[in-house]
Amino acid sequence: MHSVRIGKIYGINGPVIYLKGKTDFQMSEMVYVGNEKLVGEVISLDKEMTTVQVYEETSGLKPGELVEGSGAAVSVTLAPGILNNIFDGIERPLERIADSGGAFITRGVSVDALDMDRLWDTHITVSPGELVHGGTIIAEVPETRAIVHKCMVPPDVEGMVVEVKPDGEYRIHDTLVTVEFRDGTRKELSMMQRWPIRVARPTHQRYPASVPLITGQRILDTMFPIAKGGTAAIPGGFGTGKTMTQHQIAKWSDADIIIYIGCGERGNEMTQVLEEFGELVDPRSGNPLMDRTTLIANTSNMPVAAREASIYTGLTLAEYYRDMGYDVAIMADSTSRWAEALRELSGRLEEMPAEEGFPAYLASRLSAFYERAGMMQNLNGTTGSVSIIGAVSPQGGDFSEPVTMNTKRFVRCFWGLDKSLAYSRHFPAIHWLSSYSEYLTDLSGWYTDYVSPKFVDYRNRLMALLNQESSLMEIVKLIGGDVLPDDQKLVLEIAKVIRLGFLQQNAFHKDDTCVSMEKQFKMMDVILYLYKKSRDLVAMGMPMSVLKAEGIFEKVIAIKYDVPNDNLQLLDLYKRDIDEFYNRVIEKNG
Repeated sequence: MHSVRIGKIYGINGPVIYLKGKTDFQMSEMVYVGNEKLVGEVISLDKEMTTVQVYEETSGLKPGELVEGSGAAVSVTLAPGILNNIFDGIERPLERIADSGGAFITRGVSVDALDMDRLWDTHITVSPGELVHGGTIIAEVPETRAIVHKCMVPPDVEGMVVEVKPDGEYRIHDTLVTVEFRDGTRKELSMMQRWPIRVARPTHQRYPASVPLITGQRILDTMFPIAKGGTAAIPGGFGTGKTMTQHQIAKWSDADIIIYIGCGERGNEMTQVLEEFGELVDPRSGNPLMDRTTLIANTSNMPVAAREASIYTGLTLAEYYRDMGYDVAIMADSTSRWAEALRELSGRLEEMPAEEGFPAYLASRLSAFYERAGMMQNLNGTTGSVSIIGAVSPQGGDFSEPVTMNTKRFVRCFWGLDKSLAYSRHFPAIHWLSSYSEYLTDLSGWYTDYVSPKFVDYRNRLMALLNQESSLMEIVKLIGGDVLPDDQKLVLEIAKVIRLGFLQQNAFHKDDTCVSMEKQFKMMDVILYLYKKSRDLVAMGMPMSVLKAEGIFEKVIAIKYDVPNDNLQLLDLYKRDIDEFYNRVIEKNG
């Protein structure tokens, strides 16, 4: 171990403290500050001064108190017990803290990140004489009912297995396997690894996007899909439904593991997440959803500096599960609050501000965060992915502010939430004209193979109709809708069917909250069939008033409620209804 290195506090400025004189600390090293041993991180070094950001409240600290080095970077503990748990920004388990110190986190609290005494049922997967390297799976532990935890060799270890423990119950720090290196030295491996949060875990190679992350939300899956290992941003003003959209994705997406980072959100929102997620049942397995979820709660009343770390903590946990071959989805809610934490710390450090007071390195920090997403071939040959979905909260819903603009540069999927949609109760309030997805072309092969060859064409046709509607609405605003010819009136009517019957989705309706890809395709098929038949009628000279009187448009809008998810053949009957409507109109007016 390192000899204990000590520095003396010289100045204190909120969460930033200064140590005068030369210290032996390293950059990004974790340190313990003052008599209460508050956790901090070294963020700048020069020959006269060392600067430390403290991850806890610093009131009551005095100059002259000692700062002690730990000899290691700020790291997280990786082992079974991460899932179905709630941590703060630097991986301290909140339930354990509550047991020892009450409802509010006491300063300098020191609890183990994971339960050191719990026994896990362990199955060893290597045998003596085997060569192992970083990423090799040495043991399997059923962490929860849903997820088998695969304990791996740390990335920097390579050697031959010489001793193996028998299967049985072990604690996370018990030695399971002993490895001998080429030079004859030995290392004991347990289930536990430590990894610095600011360093990405190594992989073999990155794959291009080719498989969608299916969320069950029509506007996302059909219109603006995200790939597994993709990045998306959900910007929107207050009350437009950012958190709700993320909840829906967390509940219904086909990721194996969800990591929810509540970064600087209000305490009551985080409480809602905790309560909801505790009750939810995973639709795929019937187990509680928490069995495959980890929550990192760093609410707005917790120290700012820990907010900055919370995002990296969540990322590192996600990469660790990706290394086992799982698909992980991260919900970061919200990256704006994280950027605000950067701004506050940058202001304290008296750095030169850039646009709107944010530091000049905002863009590079954002890019470093989103770059850690991707579908990877891991060191052990398995394939896993980390998808990042970050909410952005621009002040006043202004998408031209720095955090939104810079995020836009680094994500390939942009789900812009719109205030007017949210106020008119159209949820998810993702506006189809301001949103985009660059994954469409990458995923079209998958849609052709697994859904339908017509899928992308249908999606583009719906999009074209919505764009037509928007330009027609400009005319309607100027001169009213009555003067439009019938074919244009029909476009407005069909666009309304698309908006209300397809894009709008009810999170509280059992058949509508999550919709399979097959149902999404069939719904598009019915809507476009209705458009085709109605267009034929209009071409024969039938006025729109006659078509509307038949009530077929309302009937098609109600598909989403009327057709249960387990009985999709009912959708085929709608085409019959549309044919009947077509014949009826001709009979009456032919």
